[in-house]
Amino acid sequence: MNSVNLIGNLTTDVELREFGEEKRLATFGLAVDRVGKDAETDFFRIAVWDRQAQLCSEYLAKGQRIGLEGRLRYSTWEDDGQKRSAVDVVAYRVDFLSPPAAGSGGEVVPFEAAIA
Repeated sequence: MNSVNLIGNLTTDVELREFGEEKRLATFGLAVDRVGKDAETDFFRIAVWDRQAQLCSEYLAKGQRIGLEGRLRYSTWEDDGQKRSAVDVVAYRVDFLSPPAAGSGGEVVPFEAAIA
């Protein structure tokens, strides 16, 4: 089973990329505080696709709090002859937990995307 649940704050603004008319990818950083005696902060790279990506880019900004469900994705590539790897979180559900920004219409916009 590959399942991840996180609650944290965005460390970057959302970056949205479009691939044709219907395909979108939003990426951002997320800081998650550990609980307990050795409390530290973990940092994750988050990827969100399609309609949910569009909503994240419209309503989220650095510092805002979210909860998410998703899965881990391990990637490898070569960069200037060096092998590189990374573990990202691909979110399929994102809940906006921060109060809405001033002038945004005043409502929280939680949503869930269909799992593809």
